[in-house]
Amino acid sequence: MRRVIFNQKGGVGKSTITCNLAAINAFDGKKTLVVDLDVQGNSTQYLLGKKVEDPDQSIAYFFRNSLSRGLFGGQQAGLETLIQETPFPNLFIIPSHPELESLQSRLESRYKIFKLREALDSLEGFDAVYIDTPPVLNFYSQSALIAADKCLIPFDCDAFSRESLYNLMQTINEVRADHNGSLEVEGIIVNQFQSQANLPKQLVDELIAEGHPVLESRISPSVKVRESHSKAMPLVHYMPSHKVTHEFRALHAEINQ
Repeated sequence: MRRVIFNQKGGVGKSTITCNLAAINAFDGKKTLVVDLDVQGNSTQYLLGKKVEDPDQSIAYFFRNSLSRGLFGGQQAGLETLIQETPFPNLFIIPSHPELESLQSRLESRYKIFKLREALDSLEGFDAVYIDTPPVLNFYSQSALIAADKCLIPFDCDAFSRESLYNLMQTINEVRADHNGSLEVEGIIVNQFQSQANLPKQLVDELIAEGHPVLESRISPSVKVRESHSKAMPLVHYMPSHKVTHEFRALHAEINQ
């Protein structure tokens, strides 16, 4: 199963959701891979405790190599050599790197949009792949949507997020129609949900009334999430008994039932 976590709006918790769902999956004994396509590298930092300095040890090498192959021939490099172990059993990552930004226009002009899907199709041995994306519709987020089976959409209970969501659903429909007919919106993840506040509940109720696939699980705001970022430890390892950890576990169970 390949899941992409995507929203065109920044600050909605994509990397936090990606890494915590992947960490729970790995904690439960499933060999799990995170692919970090966001040039900011937040998932890389979260799971490895550092950014990756060498672009040849990141997903940037894979995309750069796809350009070189077109110029000089030879075999496209796979993803296997770029996979790094995290400190957590069964959890692996292909790191991001800032070089992604400079490669983007060349990749677009050479129409390398299907390369990630082809490479993941050839990758063996993983029970699940979680793909973190940049907060914008660009070459990398489109590549992820084309490569994925399912899409999870973080929603942070904000009026601007609601407007962004409508545009996002249209984008996903276009990708499905043009490039990936099997792509499924698995659900909208309600993040930063304050159950005692009126506006978040109102926004969520309206989305449900409009027929959007809002998942039942809710993720609450907590300083422990920021602490887990600082410690480079997903919540299932950092605070296994915390309320938000249980919420992520409920979310993981909901999408894997």
